[in-house]
Amino acid sequence: MRVLVTGGAGFIGSAVVDLLVAEGCEVVVLDALLPAAHRCRPGYLNAGAEYVWADLCDPGQVASCARGVDAVSHQAAMVGLGVDFGDAPAYVHHNDLATAVLLRALAASGFDGRLVLAGSMVVYGEGGYRCPVHGPVRPGPRSPDRLRSGRFEPECPLCGRDLCPEPVPEAAAADPRSVYAATKLHQEHLCACFAREAGAPLTVLRYHNVYGPRMPAGTPYAGVAAIFRSALEAGEPPRVFEDGAQRRDFVHVDDVARANLLALREESGESHVLNIASGAPATVLEMATALANASNRAAAAPLVTGEFRLGDVRHVFASVERAEEVLGFRASIRLPEGMRQFATATLR
Repeated sequence: MRVLVTGGAGFIGSAVVDLLVAEGCEVVVLDALLPAAHRCRPGYLNAGAEYVWADLCDPGQVASCARGVDAVSHQAAMVGLGVDFGDAPAYVHHNDLATAVLLRALAASGFDGRLVLAGSMVVYGEGGYRCPVHGPVRPGPRSPDRLRSGRFEPECPLCGRDLCPEPVPEAAAADPRSVYAATKLHQEHLCACFAREAGAPLTVLRYHNVYGPRMPAGTPYAGVAAIFRSALEAGEPPRVFEDGAQRRDFVHVDDVARANLLALREESGESHVLNIASGAPATVLEMATALANASNRAAAAPLVTGEFRLGDVRHVFASVERAEEVLGFRASIRLPEGMRQFATATLR
């Protein structure tokens, strides 16, 4: 099987490439090496893959890479919450326009194989919630006044009571709360349009909070686990926003790569949207504490600051039954083990 992996030099993409090469696939990688994610060309590139260094918005390069492939793993994206709204054009360029250029090239080549899109849980906005009186509800954005007063839990839109979080299923309505989230949802829409017109099966893998080796560090766009590790390495405590009780699902990159392999090999011809997560949610403070304990550094104890960001959501963690049903996927690396590995893993 010849597979095109966009963003295949990146954190998740390179893990996918390594697994595909190990499985005997012919792999071509197209990556722009964005400075926000790469200080230089990585030293971990897989010698068994072919690499093309180009912007995914370059029609000629994309058309050349797309020609003759049996499947596509679309991992390329500008990630993170962003610095400010000035990042909006860059997110649209690298996420949405780049996806449109890729899909146009695939359509022109007559591609009808499996397209796997690296989606994100950020499309949900807040996760699943239940009001003790009104049952399942969808809260609106938390107000700045509520956050400033330290009332971090979302409130029921009907009665104002604090809500209880629940796993969010794939069928939940999308509610993106940041530019990044909006562009990730648009990627899904573009790919779904292509899949219908081309008769190509599409699998959207909505990643939850991925961590592991090769994670970008030292950048405003880095993930929370990398930010916490950078603080520990600088002899500072990880700064945990709000009260630290916000819940996420932290999933190891090796599990995510395995989910991609299973998706690329799936032969039903049907399209799917699947949460990819560990199935064992934890609070941000629990994650920071596990990492701090594993780091064995003097300034390790996390500092709960009460700070907040308006673009953040309170709780979002996954219902994982569909991924197991469709792909036979179940995460194998639990948070304590993963954090012990991550404490000394090579980042970039």
